[in-house]
Amino acid sequence: MGNAMRGVIAFIPSERCQRFLVGDLKEMPLDRTLDLSGRQLRRMPVAACVFDELVKLYLSGNNLSSLPAELQGLRKLQLLALDFNSFEELPAAVCRLPQLCILYLGNNRLYYLPRELSELKELNTLWLEMNCFTVFPQIVCDLPNLKTLHLGYNQIKTLPMELGSLRELRSIWLAGNQFVDFPPVLLEMHFLAVIDVDRNKIRRFPALCHLQGLKLVIYDHNPCVNAPMVGEGVRRVGRWADCSDDEQDDDGSKGASEATAEVTEVQPDEEQNI
Repeated sequence: MGNAMRGVIAFIPSERCQRFLVGDLKEMPLDRTLDLSGRQLRRMPVAACVFDELVKLYLSGNNLSSLPAELQGLRKLQLLALDFNSFEELPAAVCRLPQLCILYLGNNRLYYLPRELSELKELNTLWLEMNCFTVFPQIVCDLPNLKTLHLGYNQIKTLPMELGSLRELRSIWLAGNQFVDFPPVLLEMHFLAVIDVDRNKIRRFPALCHLQGLKLVIYDHNPCVNAPMVGEGVRRVGRWADCSDDEQDDDGSKGASEATAEVTEVQPDEEQNI
């Protein structure tokens, strides 16, 4: 049965119709992973919340805008995928998952994050790309173990200096935002390995030679008049990337896709580490 029919059935709250969409949720999956992605769900089945040993829960690609309070009973959950849904607010139950490490929230309608997010002390990977943020969600600065932050394709113009307190942060992805200047706080974050500011409005880049942990900087598709100077061994993706810093010309543009192998090296597969 196609997605159109699934979409119609999703409106029918009867137990039989919901069981058609999600299957018979009676036994705990042996791998402690439950994948309910792409089921046209408009509400998460509460039956899934009885699996208190669950480690990974995928709810991507549905029509969810809320979650049941019973979700907070999944005390051992480490990965929660809520991307490609219709959330305008982050459900409170998400902030009560003490072991959550990876949270996918991309491709929703979020424009702010609640203060309760700071309760996720174990969170190390946060995906917020393609939402509706016009300002940086300040509460992110209260996530002490955050290592990877994806905030691409929002409408953010500046970063707070408090971001520098995230001493564990290793990669920050800010492509497709509204930065006119290179964020000053990033110049103080010597521990960063990856900086992605592709597709912004930055006209001039400061020197990044002093960032000793840096491995990759992506600055392509900016109206820049210079390339960022970097230390030895640092990979640059953008205009003049293949030229020496005193030999910049107009022929050095590279697409970010050419950095795929390099990105893989500096950003490990977080899911496999669970």
